[in-house]
Order: sequence, then structure tokens, then C-alpha cells
Amino acid sequence: MTESSFYERPILNSPYRAPEWHHPLDDKGQPLGGEPRPGRRASRFIVPVPASRKKASAGQSSLELETYTPNALINEIRGYVDRWRELKNPANWGVTGATQRLLEHWRHHDFSGPTPFFCQLEAVETIIWLTEVAPGRATSKGLLDQIAKANEEANPALFRFALKMATGSGKTTVMAMLIAWQAVNAARKDSKDFSRAFLIIAPGITIKDRLRVLQPSDANNYYETRELVPPEMLPEVRRAEIVITNYHAFQHRETVSLPKVARSFLQGNAPEPVKTTETDAEMLDRACGKLLNYGRVNVINDEAHHCYRHKIGGDAEEALTSDDKREAAENEEAARLWINGIEALSRKLPKGVRAVYDLSATPFFLRGSGYAEGSLFPWVVSDFSLIDAIESGIVKLPRVPVTDNLVQTDTVVYRDLWKHIGKDLPKTAAGAAKLSPFDLPNTLKTALNALYSHYEGEFERWQRAGIEVPPVFIVVCQNTAISKLVFEWIAGFERGDAEEGERAAFHAGHLELFRNYDEHGARLPRPRTLLIDSRQIESGDALDKGFSSAAAAEIEQFKRELATREGAASAQGEMSEAALLREVMNTVGRAGRLGEQIRCVVSVSMLTEGWDTNTVTHILGVRAFGTQLLCEQVVGRGLRRQSYDLNPETGLFDVEYADIMGIPFDFAASPQKTQPTKVKPVTRVHAMKERSALEIIFPRVGGYRRELAGDKLEAVFTEDSKLEITPADIGPTSVVMEGIVGAGVTITPQVLERLRPSEISFNLAKHLLYAHFLDEDGIAKQHLFPQIQRLARSWLDGGYLVTKGVPIGAILYLDQLARAAEKIDIALTRGSEGRIIAVLDPYNLKGSTRHVNFITSKSCWTTGARPPKCHISHVVLDSTWEQPLALALENHPRVIAYAKNQAMGFEIPYLDSGTMRRYIPDFLVRLDDGGAEPLNLILEVKGLRDESDKAKAETTRDLWVPGVNALGGFGRWGFAEFRDWAMMEQDFSTLVEQLLASPSPSRGGWRVAPGGGRRVAPGGGQ
Repeated sequence: MTESSFYERPILNSPYRAPEWHHPLDDKGQPLGGEPRPGRRASRFIVPVPASRKKASAGQSSLELETYTPNALINEIRGYVDRWRELKNPANWGVTGATQRLLEHWRHHDFSGPTPFFCQLEAVETIIWLTEVAPGRATSKGLLDQIAKANEEANPALFRFALKMATGSGKTTVMAMLIAWQAVNAARKDSKDFSRAFLIIAPGITIKDRLRVLQPSDANNYYETRELVPPEMLPEVRRAEIVITNYHAFQHRETVSLPKVARSFLQGNAPEPVKTTETDAEMLDRACGKLLNYGRVNVINDEAHHCYRHKIGGDAEEALTSDDKREAAENEEAARLWINGIEALSRKLPKGVRAVYDLSATPFFLRGSGYAEGSLFPWVVSDFSLIDAIESGIVKLPRVPVTDNLVQTDTVVYRDLWKHIGKDLPKTAAGAAKLSPFDLPNTLKTALNALYSHYEGEFERWQRAGIEVPPVFIVVCQNTAISKLVFEWIAGFERGDAEEGERAAFHAGHLELFRNYDEHGARLPRPRTLLIDSRQIESGDALDKGFSSAAAAEIEQFKRELATREGAASAQGEMSEAALLREVMNTVGRAGRLGEQIRCVVSVSMLTEGWDTNTVTHILGVRAFGTQLLCEQVVGRGLRRQSYDLNPETGLFDVEYADIMGIPFDFAASPQKTQPTKVKPVTRVHAMKERSALEIIFPRVGGYRRELAGDKLEAVFTEDSKLEITPADIGPTSVVMEGIVGAGVTITPQVLERLRPSEISFNLAKHLLYAHFLDEDGIAKQHLFPQIQRLARSWLDGGYLVTKGVPIGAILYLDQLARAAEKIDIALTRGSEGRIIAVLDPYNLKGSTRHVNFITSKSCWTTGARPPKCHISHVVLDSTWEQPLALALENHPRVIAYAKNQAMGFEIPYLDSGTMRRYIPDFLVRLDDGGAEPLNLILEVKGLRDESDKAKAETTRDLWVPGVNALGGFGRWGFAEFRDWAMMEQDFSTLVEQLLASPSPSRGGWRVAPGGGRRVAPGGGQ
């Protein structure tokens, strides 16, 4: 592969599996030539070394002062978690039953919408392992001691775990998973390791608003809409107490507003000034509310790089510019306020803050911390870096300038634009007042024109592709003075008193697609370019007068648009200017919302986090970037993918790009052609309140209990009692071996061919005894062994073991023994006197269609019978047969109600090769079959059936249905299996006719044969 191999094939891995390949990088993180290497890249992080006291040469980049160093703690923890994840038997995981259920759900559930990425699951698994597993193992307990020591030095009053996750990799989903894990466990068991109280802290109002999806009461909460919690656990998650705030809430507010003279009068001769601000208790009562009623609370920090304690005796900062000093002071003030608030909460609670979970793409100490800027938090325990995210396709690939045609300098001008133009730009509003937009440096104007020219092509491609919203171009500026000039140069301006009809100056704007004026000089009804001060509006305070003045025209324009969209009352003061701009910014790129047609955002401050727009394609930096940390934060605004659909040919995401100029982001660049992928519409699938009469309630079964009338065992074998074993189950059984010369040889597992039937029946009976015939104390019922062995031999002699291309001895492989034992056990249940009783989930006895509420990008069919027959708004179309079956159910006069079993929580536990699994049938139907009450019918459509499918059907028919019917309280149940999707409507009609002719059996169900035979048999027979 050529040197440009990285650019030809940057995506190597599936986002849903651990990385299996990586591109080799040099010591500075630059891609090397050559083939990708197998395995996962070790975690490495950037550590600054002392800057040279000499002036850097013209060719030296400031980022060359940073180097990569392996992170031993993260890599060691990763190794333990990888080995723990590979344990197949849940009994060996060392976690609670609730945690086990959640892990199985996250790893194996068939999600209707977004499936959790591997990096999201790994982050949560790491916290679970450190909390539930590591403390009990001597080999790993030392890791916790290392983390504790790091916290003792930096956060002596708290215990923090940090998760490093690249921008766009889904930190909000991880928070929801952590909340679910803690809340469900805390609801089931009182333990120091769990709490159902959570304080979630964000760096600003934008993120705070976006995190509403973590509230179980929110209509779009992730627990339901993204199916992050099994339905039976949702009631426990709803018991969680969650407060979401921004760190500004920890500021002690004034309780009494006093002018200076009155304050002086009240103080009199007292040595201390009059106390007019909140106490810690008052601040916490306002900021944390009901959390103060709990013994211990979990804290989750979003964008946690803002939260740290200044290092005592930390090295003094190197020489800084005035802008750098101001930024360092702001960082220090924010960090102090943030961590002081958490420490105050910990002191107030009876048992303190249980744990602090930090999430950030850049969990590094900022300038002003007393630590070397860019140093990784030493309590980081998991790392999925930007390069890992790129190689998994989770984020866009950033492209930056690598060369230019300016021969007078040996640096790439547009790589670090500020170095070439900063001295020519105003520092203050007063300085800007002396300039017009036309006075911007030529280099900056050329950069804007160049990047805009590329944007034009992208804009046209999006239009041709039918994408409803435009791509977005961001300009990040150093201060308000610069941003106003850049904004006016791009979008146009007018000077003078419009009320008096004067316009001393007007310019339509240099970049046509971004103009806020038409060709006649009239303001467009919907502005295309937005001026925003992201830091200003995040605090929630009133807008600065200078900024408010600069953005006055746009604010008025958005107020008019809001009035047009939502009525005049919405623009009459109910929404502050800051809230209005926040709404516009947060809805950029979202069809039907206020910011949908914004094409360009000129930002004051950093736009460093919280802005999750996925339509950003171009970014221009017009400010100083002192470290890679700041570069990654700003570049991160353009890294969220537009499409999350896998390429069906590769099984990977297709490459998407973000073009970056003016930001010395030291990563990768190469001109690439790209075609936008049209974003698939999403559908909210939910239970409809007006159809509540169609609700279907079902039991949540956790297992089965068999009650035998005596010790006499009989078995009734059926077609599903057959076990077929092929080389696909045990591996090749005939292998040809050849050397370069000489005769070849064919080898086979002859030892399996020599086993006698008596040996096989004995071992099969023994496995059946110890797996299925234990008393309450776990002791095998040895007196039943002769009967069990007789039945095992009867199963073998009856031809129910079918081997194709493998020796009969393959039955003694443990998983095949388990499958055979399960089939014989169900046949025993079917044939012996007695009954099966279903054992319900002790925490949630029943489920309902009422709780269905999720979002999916899959194709959906709207339910719409007249009168309606489905409680749920849509049927998700996973294949071609769901819609015709749903239509048949809606049209059949005997169907009372039906529902597609998607994200409904209706699952049937069954054994497969000795492992407990969960079967999710296709449909539930309430049917008028002529009985005293409706029949609840479990409906499955299955063409080709493997051994797992047989186990599902047998368990449902011979255990679940009779077990639930014997239990009582949930009505009558039955099971029907269709084998020919082309004949479903006819087969369903035949089934109904058969049911009307004879009552449903108390145990078992029906199977309609393939090929239109429409054979219907009770009790699982053929």
C-alpha cells in the first residue's frame, strides 16, 4: 500500500466491535506509510514538554512541542476489561443480577434505532468492572489504589473516574447507561456501591438543555426511545432522582440587593462587610433540590475538563499574552466554582458524594490550573481517542491544509492563520470602530474566499442529493470586535437610521450563499448567517450590550420568524434574547426548526462543546490556538457524522469529511472527493393514548417450574425433538494435508467414530440428570437415572439424532449434549403427568404495549385500521413480510388488537446449548376465537429453522404457554408459527377457522406448515 494508504482507506473497523486494525502513527501522531496493523492501538496521550526559551524558527510549529506517551494505567485496565468481557458464562462475571441483565441487553439486544457503539459500551463496562469486579480481586485491586492516590493528590474530598471519549462518540448515551446501571441496582439492593440520586453538571445551558433526554420523564428519554433499558427495568429507572444543572448554579447569589451607600451604612463600624450572599446550604438547596434528601449521590460531569482543583504550588505559567492571561483567569474561575460546588454537596450529604464520573473528549488540565497545560487527568480509566473514532468511522475525517503556493515562507499559511494575521486585527471594540469590514487583512479574506469556494460545491451536491438542510460553515473568532467585522464582510451590513429612511452605507455581503440581504438590499426573512457569542449565552446571563448591539438586526429578524412560526405572543418578551439565540444555535441543521436554514455561524469564543450539529462541513479559525487541546475542541464541532447507516458491502461506515482551515490541528489532510449521504428520516414509534382500549398486557416470565404428579417419567417426542449436527456445529471433520512434495493425507476425528451407542446414551442421561433433575438443595435425583437413561436411549433409537457429515460421537461435545438434553427435557414435560408453572420476574410481573416509545430510522408502516386495532402508532418493517401480515391482522374481523413486538419488552426465556437466552416473538394478537374471553396469540413467522429456532418454538409451545395458562391472571394464551410468508394471510384465516371449530388447547400451540399446507395441530404435534 502507498504512503497515502491512510487517506485511501481511513476506516478500518466496525463501530460495534473492538478495533481490530489500526494505522501506524509516528511519535507525533502522524500517519505513516504501509499497511494497517492488526490489533488495537495502545492508549497514548499528549504531554507538553517545557517550551524553548528561544524564539521558534519560521518553520517550527507550536505543536512540535508536544509528544505522545503511553498511558500505562488505561492500557492495564483495558486488558483486564477485555479478558472479563470475553467470559461467556455470566456466572463468572462477578456482578449483580441487574448488572448482568443490563450487560446482556446492551451487548445482544436487536435495537430498533441506534445500537450502542463499542466505545460507549467499553466506557460503561470499565466503570462496572472497577466498581463491582476489581475490588474483589487481589490482582486488580492495586489499580484502584493508583486511582485513589491520584484523587487524593488532586481531589482529596472526592473519588473521580474519567472517561475519555472522542467528540461525536456519544457521551450522552454513556451517561444514560451509567444512570440505568446505578438506579436499577440501587432500587433492588441497598449498597454503598449504588445510588439512585444523580447530579449532572454541564458547562453551559446549551448542554444542560440537550441533556434533558436523561430525565426518565422526558418524552424523548434515551432509556425508552433508544431502548437502553429492558422494559421490565423501566419502572426502577423512573424512580431515579436526577437534577441537571450548569456549573454556574454553584455561584453564591446575592440575597439582598443593596446599593453601595446602603451597604456601607449597614456595615457601620463592623470590621466585616455585611453578608448579603447565599450560604453553602442555601446555594445547594437551590441548585440540588431533592438530592439533599439522599444519603449518597452520584455526580456526572459533562465536558469535565472544566472541573479541577488548582494545583497547590503549581509551576507558574510561562509568559502569556493578554488574551491568554484573560483566558487562563476565566478557566481558573470556572474550575474553582465547579469543583467547590461538588465538594460542598459532598460535605452536606450524610454519606457524601458516592462517585464522580467525568466525561470529556479532552480530559486535560487547562491553562491556569497550575498543571502543565494539556496534561491528562490521572484518574482517566478509559480512552477512545479521536484517531480510534476516525478508524471506526464514528466521526468525520478532518482535512487540513498541507501545502500552499506561497514560496516566501516555509510554513503553511492557512494551517495557523492567526500567526499571519493576528497583529492586524482589532483587540477591542474601540479598535474595531476605526475599521470597516473592507479593512480585514487580505490573507483572511483570501482564506474566507477559498474555503467558501469549496463550500459552494458541497452546497450544490447536497441540493442535488435532496438533503433538506444546508451544510454549515463555521468561523471561530478571537473576540467580539473581530467577529462583527468578519460577520459583516460575509453577510452584509447597513449603516444609518432606518426609521428616518437614511442608509449612509450598505453592502450585500461578499459570500453570496451567506448573505442576509437580497439583491435589492432588503433583509431576507430568514437570515442565512448567524453571529453568536457562545460563552456569553452559556452562562444564562443577559447579553453583553456590545454583543447585543452587534447582533441586534439578527435578533429582531429571528423574533419575527419566531412570531411567524409560533404566533405573535412568542416574540413579545417571553423569550430573552440569549434564549432566542440559543434556540437558533441549537436547531441549526434541523428541519422545521428556527435554525434550519442557517448556513454560516460566526462565533465569538470557542464553540468548544455542547453544539451537536451534524451538518458542519467547513470550519475557519480566526483566533489564537495555543495547544492541541483547544484545536481538538474546536475541530470537534465539525466531527459529528451525518449518516449512521453501515455500507452493506463493507459492514463499515462510509467516510465523511470536515474541511478545516486556520486551526493548527496536527493530524491529517489530503484532498478527497465526497458525496453526501442523505440522512434517513426518523420515526417516533409510540403507544397512542387515544387507543388505550387496545392495550395488550403480558406477563414477564423469568423461568419455569415443573410439578410432577409422581416419579414416573414419560416422553412425547415430536419433529422438533430432532437434533441435527453438521460440520458447521463442530468444525471440519475431514482435512486434507499436503506438503510441497510427497503424498498427501486426509485426517478425520476417528475417536468420535468409535463411540458405542451405550456410551453415548449413558453420558447423555448423566448430563440430563445433573442439568435438569436437581432437588431444592441442588442434589441430583439419582433414583430417576434408570428412567432418564431409558428415555435417552429411546431418543437415540428413534432417529432423533441426525448427523450429517459428522460422526455420531459429536453428540458428546458439551454444547450438543446440552441441546439434546433440552429437547429430551421438553419431551418429558410434554409426556409426563403434572404441570408447568411459569415463574414471573420478581421485580416487574407484567408488561404492556403502553410503554412503547422509541425512535428508529428503519422503514415504518403507519397503523390505521378503521376502527383502529393497534395500540402502537407504527409497525417497524425489518423485512418485507411485516407489512402484509399487519395489514391482514387489521382487516380480519376476529382480530381485536395486535402489536409488533418491537421495544415492547415481551421476551420468552429459553435454553440453547445450556445458555439461557431470550426469544423475541414477532407479533402479539388478541383474538376473538369464540371463547368466553379473548385468546392472546403469540405469532411467529419463520421460514428456514435452525436448532435455536426449534428451541424457541418448543419452549414457547410446551413451557411458556402452558406455564402462563396454569398460572392464571393473564387470560388464555396460545402460540402459532407460520412457515410460508407468502401464504400468511390465508394461513392466518385457516388458523382462525380451526380455532373457532375447536377450543384452544391448555398447553401448546399451533404450527402452520410451509408451502401453503395450512396444517394446524394442537400441542406441538405435526
